Amino acid sequence: MTTATSNQKRKPAPPATSRALRISGLALAASTAFWAYLVYSAPLDSVQGLIQKILYVHVPCWFAAYAGFGLTAACGALYLWRNDERFDRVAVAGAEVGVLFCTLGLVTGPIWAKGTWGHWWAWDPRLTVTLVLWFIYLAYLLLRSFTEGSTRTARFASVYGIAGLAAVPLNYFAIELFGGAAMHPDNLERESLGAGMGLPFAMGALTALLALLHLILLRVDLESRRVAASEDASKWDGDADF
Repeated sequence: MTTATSNQKRKPAPPATSRALRISGLALAASTAFWAYLVYSAPLDSVQGLIQKILYVHVPCWFAAYAGFGLTAACGALYLWRNDERFDRVAVAGAEVGVLFCTLGLVTGPIWAKGTWGHWWAWDPRLTVTLVLWFIYLAYLLLRSFTEGSTRTARFASVYGIAGLAAVPLNYFAIELFGGAAMHPDNLERESLGAGMGLPFAMGALTALLALLHLILLRVDLESRRVAASEDASKWDGDADF
């Protein structure tokens, strides 16, 4: 009885990610405000007009998606090596947030395409590979959701996440690989953007990566709290049985 009462009154220590969450949240808010101002004041493209400003959202979303999938592969490898569940949690968070940004990229892309090509979707090589990339990591998340808590599944998912990363460079270099079959313009280079467009684009990329970091920290924090609550509940049941 005494043990159960002491466990009930004991307050759990705050998660290690709490301070990082506050810092990343403040940085994201400041970055988003500055980015929005830069996009608003950026010059209009002489050919595409206003619709071209979706560039400052669309492309940064892919940077964040690639980073999320890369994190899934890296943490999956670390989990296989160290057998530490914390790496597995970060791997899952990277895939979840990566799929979110991949979805945003797939949504903003057709909006841009409608304004420039005149239709929402074309089976352009990059679009096709992008859809495959989305399905690869959606399957990863479905696998984890249907078999949550299984060590065997975590190990298989780690291998799957590492193998799935091969689709990222294939997606990025699809234009070069398929040559004239691609409708997409070439990948951006240093001189690709017009005057006044470089800074809002760079700020968009930074903001997307900060959003990725903040969401991953938030997801890991929630999962850590869930695990801690589950362990406390197990201890409570054990004390009550005793």
